[in-house]
Amino acid sequence: MLEEVFDDLLRFVFPRADHVFDMKRGFEFLEKELGEMYQDPEKKSDTKFVDKLVKVYQKDGSEEWVLCHVEVQGTNDKEFAKRMFKYYARIFDRFDRPMTAIAIFTGRDGKKSPGMYVRKYAGAELTYKYNTLCILDYEDRSLAASRNPFALVMLAAKKALLKGKNLDDILLKEKLAVAKLLIKRGYSEQKTNAILSFLHNYVRFEKPETNRIFESEIDRITGKMNTMGIIEQVKQIKLAEAKAEGLKEGLTQKETAVVKNLLAETSFSDRKIADIAGVSEAFVKQLRRATK
Repeated sequence: MLEEVFDDLLRFVFPRADHVFDMKRGFEFLEKELGEMYQDPEKKSDTKFVDKLVKVYQKDGSEEWVLCHVEVQGTNDKEFAKRMFKYYARIFDRFDRPMTAIAIFTGRDGKKSPGMYVRKYAGAELTYKYNTLCILDYEDRSLAASRNPFALVMLAAKKALLKGKNLDDILLKEKLAVAKLLIKRGYSEQKTNAILSFLHNYVRFEKPETNRIFESEIDRITGKMNTMGIIEQVKQIKLAEAKAEGLKEGLTQKETAVVKNLLAETSFSDRKIADIAGVSEAFVKQLRRATK
């Protein structure tokens, strides 16, 4: 998911990201290089990490390393700042390039997590500061109002922290609200699918039945006639995109229903709906006029 919305993450953290970074050149995710510098055995067994080392190009043509460290943890980790500094030192030693770092705290103790590493001894002093995002610092209303897709990622992650009785009923309502907002925004298929999959897998229901209800509702919104699960749905949408140009006009009742649902439930353009449903843009325009 992070790879699909990485440009939006940069915009969320750095207000002038589009003036500094060359988004059109894309990014290179250096998984192998990062793995060689820091091994998993040093990480605690009760903590999950997602670490990204990303090559980003600046508008002036130079390169800049961005280390994005996403952490999900149940308790405040006193070694976190030290570990962030170790990343910096090892990346600097290997590449000697300008670098920035982003730590995203998604746990309940995120506000207690440090944003710097300090070490002093006998007149020598080291201070390493890095960028931090704590999901609890942002109100649901402001995240929902933002036009940045990463804001919906933050909003989805917050739902995993909900507590209380009848939690599945609460989560069902909240997850559907995020999903509907995401679909209506009309982001690219890749971003929409990535965030939907994140919402499905990261914010889990206790009861399988609640999950089936959620998937059925998503199917209804996107025009699916049979519940197949979001992950399978993502695969089907991508397959439809790949074959869209080669499909001949010979529409089934199901394809027509898909188009009708997308017209009713989203603000997608005719071209986007045609790509998703695997039909011609002319057919979408014709059906839009017929349903007004």
